[in-house]
Amino acid sequence: MRNAYAVERVRAAERELMARLPEGTLMQRAAAGLAATAAEALGRVYGGRVVVLAGSGDNGGDALYAGARLARRGAAVRAVLLNPERAHGGGLDALRAAGGRAVTERGEALRALTEADLVLDGIVGIGGRGGLRPEAAEYVHAIGERATVLAVDLPSGIDADTGEVAGEAVRADITVTFGTHKPGLLIDPGREHAGVVRLVEIGLDLPSPPDAQALQHAETAALLPRPDAESDKYRRGVVGIAAGSARYPGAAVLAVSAALRGGAGAVRYAGPAAADVVRAHPETLVTDGGPGSAGRVQAWVVGPGIGTESRAEQVLDEALAEPVPLLVDADGLGLLARRGPKALADRAGDPGRPVLLTPHAGEAAALLAGAGRPAERARVEAERLAHARQLAEAYGCAVLLKGSTTVVAPAPGGPAAPVRVNPTGTPWLATAGSGDVLSGLAGALLAAGLPALDAASAAAYLHGLAARRAAAGGSPITSLDVAAELPGAWRDVLSG
Repeated sequence: MRNAYAVERVRAAERELMARLPEGTLMQRAAAGLAATAAEALGRVYGGRVVVLAGSGDNGGDALYAGARLARRGAAVRAVLLNPERAHGGGLDALRAAGGRAVTERGEALRALTEADLVLDGIVGIGGRGGLRPEAAEYVHAIGERATVLAVDLPSGIDADTGEVAGEAVRADITVTFGTHKPGLLIDPGREHAGVVRLVEIGLDLPSPPDAQALQHAETAALLPRPDAESDKYRRGVVGIAAGSARYPGAAVLAVSAALRGGAGAVRYAGPAAADVVRAHPETLVTDGGPGSAGRVQAWVVGPGIGTESRAEQVLDEALAEPVPLLVDADGLGLLARRGPKALADRAGDPGRPVLLTPHAGEAAALLAGAGRPAERARVEAERLAHARQLAEAYGCAVLLKGSTTVVAPAPGGPAAPVRVNPTGTPWLATAGSGDVLSGLAGALLAAGLPALDAASAAAYLHGLAARRAAAGGSPITSLDVAAELPGAWRDVLSG
């Protein structure tokens, strides 16, 4: 499990710890972990050419102290001081005492960066906002292709709380973060800039729950349902799928495919694509009517490809009336946005009828507008955690916000829980129908009895792993490929 805390909470924990420790102890702990990772990246420290990009404040101090440790082991270390008057005095003294040199002349600094084997990015710390200043950006652009870039706590120019990149930013090969992960290291585009993330423990005491959380194999495996000797198809969970239309029959096929491969004991399909569904999956129980005529299920999935006409409105109404968990996706979200949160009012707080919404950023913006909280799509994408929480609060339900980083916000009103950030996936998932596969899979897990937060989190994790398997070697994939790889992804998770 990767837990992440917002800057304000990290700062509070640092202040509390520093009050109990001798002065400078915390910085030395950070510098030791940073230097150890840098030495590993160099391979051979003696003779290695290291450049420290040192801004003002503690982040620059961490980098300077780490540079001093490398210099004592024989590395040729130069520190480029972006603000010499405000450079960390103790760190700079330690570097010079170890044989390192400070560089303030622009031409020498640019040459050193071009020739470096390793660059320590200590420009801006976790409190920084906005992109790099022009001078810093020039130095970053000068880094040679041979150099390994190691970021201190997080890449400079990344918003630690959101992952937003508002201008120029460092692209690191490795990020060494201290005490805890920061949300911006788990969420794109910050995640993409961070490279491999190493966590160095420095003794912070951080209260639960964290602000964000990323499941790993072990936590996901613990969520997955497993049949036992007494299981039958009904006990395993029957999921209803109300998807597809004459124009979009494929949405129904994809959702059903994922539900069948996602642990459902049986699938009941309701809609006009029944013939297409049975042709692809003859084990499916079908009706050309709506959810109200489909028979008993343990959860409903409604929305993919149903359109926005009067029949679609009726399908949504019937699904809303069913006394079981409900997942709403795609066209269903557009219909829901027109009605606003009042459409879900009678389900709020009902543990037997939870709702899970699975929008992409554009659909999330429409839903927020329907709740009287207008938000542009670009802002939703830039601040995923905040907008997923807002959407969950406005509609009183769990929300899976899809995108380059998928996040899952818990329904309000229950025990405090962090937003979950999905760590799996591949850019090849940007293909038609992938959302339909995710909906069918999440619906199957809801029908198996998982709470909405867990069903959404496990589905996103498996969906991303299945896509990676399908795209192994870097090849394009289809959504049916993703659905076909779900059993393999399931096995990968269970085997650790």
